[in-house]
Amino acid sequence: MKTNEQGSAGMQDLDEFTVTEAAVAQMRATPEPRLREIMDAAVRHLHAFAREVNLTPDEWLAGIGFLTEVGHACTPYRQEFILLSDVLGVSALVNLLHDKTAAEKPTDTSLLGPFYRDGAPELALGDSICRTPPARELLFHGRILDASGRPVPGARIQVWQTDESGLYDLQSAGPDMMDMRGNFTADGSGNYHFRTAPAQDYPVPLDGPVGRLVMRQGRHGHRPAHFHFLIAAPGHRELVTALYLADSPHIGSDTVFGVARSLIVTPTNNDPGAPLPGLPSVRYDFRLSRAAAGESGRVGADPARIVPVQVVPSNAVSAAG
Repeated sequence: MKTNEQGSAGMQDLDEFTVTEAAVAQMRATPEPRLREIMDAAVRHLHAFAREVNLTPDEWLAGIGFLTEVGHACTPYRQEFILLSDVLGVSALVNLLHDKTAAEKPTDTSLLGPFYRDGAPELALGDSICRTPPARELLFHGRILDASGRPVPGARIQVWQTDESGLYDLQSAGPDMMDMRGNFTADGSGNYHFRTAPAQDYPVPLDGPVGRLVMRQGRHGHRPAHFHFLIAAPGHRELVTALYLADSPHIGSDTVFGVARSLIVTPTNNDPGAPLPGLPSVRYDFRLSRAAAGESGRVGADPARIVPVQVVPSNAVSAAG
């Protein structure tokens, strides 16, 4: 029997090592240098991972099935892939890498998380972010400063957190209501203050594929009580961070690796410098880094934008009854 050699010139039979080089070689013509760099490294590391654990076809298909399930769990109001990135420590790693590129040393960053929302209420300094008066109130106050300690007047401060039961508004009320979040503008001296309720420790969403993975790993799945901040001002790099309550039982074992020592706070009573006396308060001064030349400064973004809301035509609604 005669072998058909047409088109086989230069072809080699692949083994578990040469298949990596063959895959990388096919992608070397990628015209975008950064995409070429990222995909080259991604393929090499993915192949090395498969060789290291001697990955079986059944295990690879199980992994594909898991990622498919993660994708199906994503909605305009739930970002399961961000949750997966968080619990694997990848979000924290990317933050740490990004922090190293800052022109100056700002306040330590923390995770944006999957519960940030654009369009929170615009509130006056001193207002409460709680729709319903809480059983206990807590005051946050301080200044927004640049890396040299100079005030940043008019900085925009976005805050969000869980309610007293440990739920975000998207979990407790769905997308039609906003609660426990608000936007503030620092005054001419960079001062800010607002009222809220003490945040609570809470488990990451455990009812989806990522939660089931966390439980299979024997992890507690909890985040320590914290308050999210996203702070921006012209000419500065946006700061995405959070403040964590020191008395949280999970302060040393955050499931998504977001805690830094500099972000741990303890409320105090009778702070003489508090703008609203009589409330337990946390004073914290945030520092912003200058944006580098050509850098927009934008870091945070609404995770919901990844999966846009589907607008249903009115005639389709009528047809559906």
